[in-house]
Amino acid sequence: MTQLPSYGELARRNDLGQMIRVRSADGRLLVSIGPTFGQWIPYEQIPAPMRAAMIAVEDKRFRSHPGVDPIGIARSFKVRLQTGHFTQGGSTITQQLARNIFLTNSRTFGRKAREAILALALERKFSKNQILELYLNRVYFGGGAYGIDAASRTFFGHSATRLGLGEATIIAGLVKAPSNYSPTADVEAARGRADVVLKSMVDNGFISATAAASADPARIVVQPSEKQNSIRYFTDWALPQLDTLIDETSDPIDVYTTIDTRMQAAADRAVNANAPKGAQGALVALDRDGAVRAMIGGRDYVNSIYNRATQAQRQPGSAFKLFVYLAALESGMKPTTTLVDEPITIEGWTPRNSTRSYLGPVTLREAFARSINTISAKIGSELGFSTIADMAHRFGITGQISTYPSMVLGTSDVRLIDMTRAYAAVANKGVGVLPYAINRVVTADGRLLYRHERTDDRVLVAPWVAAGMTDLLQTAVLSGTGRAAQIGRPVAGKTGTTTSNKDGWFIGFSSGITTGVWLGRDDARPIPGLQGGTAPARVFHDFMVAAVANRPVEQFETEVPMPDWQLSPEEDPYANQAFAGDTPLVDADGNPLPSQSTEGYSYGQQQPYGAPAQPQGPPDQTELDRIFGGTPPPREGAPVPVERFPPSRPTERPAPPPSAPADQPEGRPEFSQ
Repeated sequence: MTQLPSYGELARRNDLGQMIRVRSADGRLLVSIGPTFGQWIPYEQIPAPMRAAMIAVEDKRFRSHPGVDPIGIARSFKVRLQTGHFTQGGSTITQQLARNIFLTNSRTFGRKAREAILALALERKFSKNQILELYLNRVYFGGGAYGIDAASRTFFGHSATRLGLGEATIIAGLVKAPSNYSPTADVEAARGRADVVLKSMVDNGFISATAAASADPARIVVQPSEKQNSIRYFTDWALPQLDTLIDETSDPIDVYTTIDTRMQAAADRAVNANAPKGAQGALVALDRDGAVRAMIGGRDYVNSIYNRATQAQRQPGSAFKLFVYLAALESGMKPTTTLVDEPITIEGWTPRNSTRSYLGPVTLREAFARSINTISAKIGSELGFSTIADMAHRFGITGQISTYPSMVLGTSDVRLIDMTRAYAAVANKGVGVLPYAINRVVTADGRLLYRHERTDDRVLVAPWVAAGMTDLLQTAVLSGTGRAAQIGRPVAGKTGTTTSNKDGWFIGFSSGITTGVWLGRDDARPIPGLQGGTAPARVFHDFMVAAVANRPVEQFETEVPMPDWQLSPEEDPYANQAFAGDTPLVDADGNPLPSQSTEGYSYGQQQPYGAPAQPQGPPDQTELDRIFGGTPPPREGAPVPVERFPPSRPTERPAPPPSAPADQPEGRPEFSQ
């Protein structure tokens, strides 16, 4: 106890913050981040409602326990045994203060024990009033604000000595999750949390029900934040990654990121210029090695810090067909394989095309370019819907993927950054791409703390499968639903539109940059006229024109030779057989197809036809990144793939829940583009 710092030393707050300078790839300063302190408010000047609100919500037995709360500890250990991790609910105000001053936030038995010992020592050395004063002047409230005075000035524009009951409950509610309940980010969430604090104050006898009713948090006016630009979406996503990249340090550091300031500015302009009124927008641009060159998480960071590029999960519509056609190509089909566009019913579900018409025999290339839903449904039915889901997981989709028939039309929620990553892997010739944000970290005196090292390449599909998929994606832009995304150089991409025009997507690549765009409303209400081929494609176009302006034009590699062990006799160059690629590709009327010939692709059968893709199941993100891998060559004597559509096979899936009819699950689209 005698080794504890004095009260005066603890009140200096010189241990609370670290200056972090975030820089772009070329070293330009993007933002400086560090602690904000207000005046130190002595206990006697802290408004009584502020003291009561904090005790009620964080430690209702604060005045009676000796620093640790046996009831709270028992609850915390029970949760630890049940879930494998601690919750902060077991810590008293004194324990939180001990952790804030002396320990880290790691949740282990050892840390909890040290925290308890230090809390007991603090209680013996300091009075309850002193402990509460230290806590209220040191605790973090979000937005860089440490202490109630900094929080009060940040959110309400005045000193903490003037805090009323309603304002006090908003500030007290922030400690649990400063970013989630920040009144400048989500005022309704902050007010809702304040209601919880008021109820706790009433339940524990701090205020009367009448006083609580008069403190209506809905009437509290929050001071607008200082204008912040769109780069904060990126820095909010990137900086938490430092915890896993460098050892803990209090030294000032410079974080050199992957952001290209010119591309970021172009992305900001493109989203705000093309997003429909009332809609939000998000954009992610990845370089060929996974470096994030631009990120837009919304149209206005001040109004909403919610990052729609990395956090939002929305239905992708036909942008999901990437995985349907990857599975088809891997199974042995080619872009020239002919299927029949006709009415089809699968287990009571009848998909319809957006045109409400059927074209009859079409090639795989035309079906993808026109985003024909019946063809996607046929592919899913024949290969197995779990095969499509496994392909999506293989390419980095981390969420739950439905295996009901309508899943082929993009009915499972996904993240924009995951979808962009998947398309980037196709652009990378079937090799996995892992997005990253930080190039290196150095101290103020130039000491290197971290440098990004490229991870091992993981082959997701064979190169000829990626080449075939690139052909399909290129055709979709040249003559299909993505024509608005043309930029005067080779582009490959796909549109996505969900039911009632609630979401619009465009994801594509050109000259080494893969860009994903999403537009829609946060409340998922329809937006008249929103389709993937309209505003999202225009966002892509406007951004990419600027993004690739200084890059050389790159032609797509859409003819990849098959390994000798997969060549059929007529394709073997050593067998003196004619090569099918010598025949020009034409449509039904004899006109040349708009994309270059893809005969000469080598599509070997990677596994028994219709078998699930590998790896199976939805591993978590870390595991997924570790196990990316290709598919082994076929066993000797495996059947030779053919271009005709194979016979139907039953697909096993769990029965649909009673509330969701199997013919048309609720909330899933009849058609998408």
